[in-house]
Amino acid sequence: MMVDLFVDRVLVKNNRDQDELDTEHEIAIRLQNRILMLFFASAACDRCQEFAPKLGDFFTRLTDEFYVDRSAQLVLLYISLDKSEGHQNDFLQELPKKCLFLTYEDPYRRQLEDKFNVKELPTVVVLRPDCSVLIPNAVDEILRLGPDCYSNWREAAELIDRNFMITEDFQGKPMRSFTDPLRRLKYKVEDEKKRNKKKRGWGAGRDDDAEADGKGVGSPW
Repeated sequence: MMVDLFVDRVLVKNNRDQDELDTEHEIAIRLQNRILMLFFASAACDRCQEFAPKLGDFFTRLTDEFYVDRSAQLVLLYISLDKSEGHQNDFLQELPKKCLFLTYEDPYRRQLEDKFNVKELPTVVVLRPDCSVLIPNAVDEILRLGPDCYSNWREAAELIDRNFMITEDFQGKPMRSFTDPLRRLKYKVEDEKKRNKKKRGWGAGRDDDAEADGKGVGSPW
């Protein structure tokens, strides 16, 4: 699942306050049932500098209410391969405020680079909500088709329209992809088993008590 990719990680919003998403629930709400673009780049890369504003425009035209009535189910996450935190911060200024990023100190940036076999910069790895790779590098497609390519991604990812997701799907419990079975966190499964055991125990106890009192199941009392 998408959340599993970032378990025990902190995702940071690219806004002025650089708000952190540091709990599984917060990250799940942000990533649930969405396509994720992992943008691998570096401020020292000329092609990255050239591509960044085009990617920013692509993302903004799909998610900003100025352009669309409903935001696309799309998340942009910058994976910095910069040589310094200062370079990373400079590059983030070229990206939309709605995008996310990993802190410079997080070594997971390099692990993701290896995991997705990034060989060139810039690279935009497009992931389905179940965390499988939809497109290994969408840079050329984004440049060629612009926002029109999102409809292809959406169909291939089999996204469920978020308008059909009820409020309870987003509040008070961990989230999971709707392209897979319900995400069963360990404590959820264990709690359910415990409840079932208790119910069986209570039922048996009531029947025993009823028989002891002479009030069986068929008794009106």
